[in-house]
Amino acid sequence: MLIRNRTTYAVAAALVASLALAGCKKKEEPAPTPPPAAETPAPAPAPAPAPVAATATVASLDLGNAVGADKKVTAASTTFKPKDTIYASVGTTTSDPAATVATKLAAKWTYQDGQTVKEDPAVDVQATNGGVTEFNINSPKGFPEGKYKVEISQDGNVVQSKEFEVKK
Repeated sequence: MLIRNRTTYAVAAALVASLALAGCKKKEEPAPTPPPAAETPAPAPAPAPAPVAATATVASLDLGNAVGADKKVTAASTTFKPKDTIYASVGTTTSDPAATVATKLAAKWTYQDGQTVKEDPAVDVQATNGGVTEFNINSPKGFPEGKYKVEISQDGNVVQSKEFEVKK
C-alpha cells in the first residue's frame, strides 16, 4: 500500500508540474501580416491662401510755408516766420500699389514743452500709393518764437513727427 500511495503521489506531482509548466508558457501567436498596401490617393492641393488686405503707411512728412495743387510742400523747411502758415504734407503708400486703402490721419501741433497749439481731428483718407494729405496751422497774431513739433497719427497711433522752429 505504501507503493500505491507513492505512485499516486508521484503521478499527482508530475501532473501538477506539467500543468504549472503549461500555464507559464505563452502560446506563440503568428506575427500579424500587414494589410496589403492600399494605393494612397495623391494629397489634395493646398487651398490658395486668402488674399491679404492691402495696408496703408505714412511714408513721408514734409513741412513748408506753401503747397501746390497736389498738396505737396513747394519748398521744404523747418524754420518759419511768426505769421507764416505752416503746412504739413503727409505722403502715403500702400502695400498693393494699385489699391486704395481707407485710413484715418490726424495732426497734433505742440509748442516747446508739449503745450498743444492745435489738434486737427482725424480725417477719413482714401490712401493711395503716392497719395498726399495736407494739414496746416496759422496764427493771425503770429506764433511766439520757439521750438514746435507736429505729430501725425494714423488710425490713432503716432507714426511720424517733425520738429520745427519759429523765429523772426
